[in-house]
Amino acid sequence: MCTEECLKQASRGGALTRRAALIGAAAIAASATMAEPARASAAHRGGLRDLTYPLTTTFPAFAPGEEASRRTFVTIEENGYYMQEWRILEHYGTHVDAPGHFTPGGRLSTEIPASELVTPAVVIDIAARAARDPDTTVTVDDIRRFERRYGRIPRDAAVLMYSGWGAKVGDPDAYRGTDAAGVLHFPGFSPEATEWLLRHRRIRSLGVDTLSIDPGTSSTFDTHLILTGADRYGVENLANLDRLPRTGATVFVGLIPFQEGSGGQARVLATW
Repeated sequence: MCTEECLKQASRGGALTRRAALIGAAAIAASATMAEPARASAAHRGGLRDLTYPLTTTFPAFAPGEEASRRTFVTIEENGYYMQEWRILEHYGTHVDAPGHFTPGGRLSTEIPASELVTPAVVIDIAARAARDPDTTVTVDDIRRFERRYGRIPRDAAVLMYSGWGAKVGDPDAYRGTDAAGVLHFPGFSPEATEWLLRHRRIRSLGVDTLSIDPGTSSTFDTHLILTGADRYGVENLANLDRLPRTGATVFVGLIPFQEGSGGQARVLATW
C-alpha cells in the first residue's frame, strides 16, 4: 500500500524520504485500525445459528420410555444403499406443538402454512433466575423489562425463553428435573404472560429451551391450552438461544408436515 505522498515521491523519481515513509506508515496503521471495527460491526450485523438438537435415541424425553429407537434397515454391503428405520413420537427432540396438540379441532401440522413458520424473534433471558429457581417462569414483568430495554415486541413474533437449561441436556434426569415424588422441575412461560403476549402483542409462537412451554411443575398445562386455543404453536427443546441477539433475528421453523400431525420434529434456524 502506498500513500499519496509516497506516490508523489515515486513519480518525481526521487528517493523515498524518512518523512514520507513515516507518513505512509501512519496511514497504513490508521486504515488498519479503521478496518477492524468495520469487520467487527459487519459480524455483529449478520449471523446464522442452528437452534436444533441432533435427533438421537438418548435425547431426554418428557417421560422415561418415550425415547426414540432406531435400527439399520438396509446396508450398502447387502443392499447397495444405507437406510435406517426409526420409531419416534412427534413430541421428541426439537419439535413443534401444533394447535391440535391440545385444542380439539385445532390445526394440525399440514395446516400450518410456511408463512407462519418464518417470523421475527425475540429472546427473553431468565437464566440467572432459573439457576436459583428451576420452577421459575417468564412473567409479564419480564416482558415489560425486556421492552423497556429492547423495544416493543413485534406482531407475529416468536417469543423465545432462554433459561440456560441446555447445559443439562446430556443428563435426562437433570434436564427433566424429576424429584423423589416424580414431579418435573424446569422453567416455562406463565399463563399470565402467555395471555398478555397474545392479547397485547399478537404473537405467533412461543419457544423454550426446555421440554415444555409450561413449567415442569404444571399438571394442567395452562400455557399450552391458552396458546393452542388461540391457534398459535409452540416450539420446545431449542438449542443455542444464548447465541442469538435479544431482538432482530428471524427464525425459520422447518416443521415436517406429518399427516394428521399434532406437531412434529423441526429444523429450526435463526438468521440476523
